[in-house]
Amino acid sequence: MDAMLGADFWIGLLKIVWINIILSGDNAVVIALAARGLPAHQQSKAIMLGSGAAVVLRIALTLVAAKLMQLPLVEIMGGVLLLWIGVGLLKGEDESEQSGDAVKVGMMAAVRTILLADLVMSLDNVIAVAAAAQGNLVLLVLGLAISIPLVIFGSTLMIKLMARFPAIVTLGAALIGWVAGETLASDHVLEGLIQAHPWLTHAAAVAGALLVVAVGKMWQARNAAPASGA
Repeated sequence: MDAMLGADFWIGLLKIVWINIILSGDNAVVIALAARGLPAHQQSKAIMLGSGAAVVLRIALTLVAAKLMQLPLVEIMGGVLLLWIGVGLLKGEDESEQSGDAVKVGMMAAVRTILLADLVMSLDNVIAVAAAAQGNLVLLVLGLAISIPLVIFGSTLMIKLMARFPAIVTLGAALIGWVAGETLASDHVLEGLIQAHPWLTHAAAVAGALLVVAVGKMWQARNAAPASGA
């Protein structure tokens, strides 16, 4: 209890909250993209479930992140997964005829997407959080718990902006592709290549963004073709 009253504890808590504010922008975009296709009354539930579960996952991940990131191919697999998620989110779903069961399935699919994306996108973030916590589990849990409302607010705001400005959906998917490219280039097995050619990291990020947008738009057009012909 005395540790919680010390200046070091509160400074560490502020660091963790601030780190999460800075690093959770892309996570809020993913959550908003995943939840935007749900009915309005389901969106807030999906955001809260996804955000809460993601924080629990992030706490567990923090304990093993440093060792996990040293394993070969982990970030390459994560980057490929993010590319798949980005294309799927940009493709969207046909919401015109959804039964009650379909809505439930859609909400669970959104939560699953949020968890998978947060798992991959948080690999780098959790190392900064772990450093700020300095092994204090109470500090870690409190700091991440405080960040939940911030992520929920950011995701809710993004959904409203996406509804008003559809181009943000494409930009959000491009951001996921960008992060996917950076994740791919950060893998341990590519360390020597990236050190010799640092520009490859930016090239991979740009390629990831372009790939997600191109494939997602192509998928959208393919889905829209039968509908227009019907």
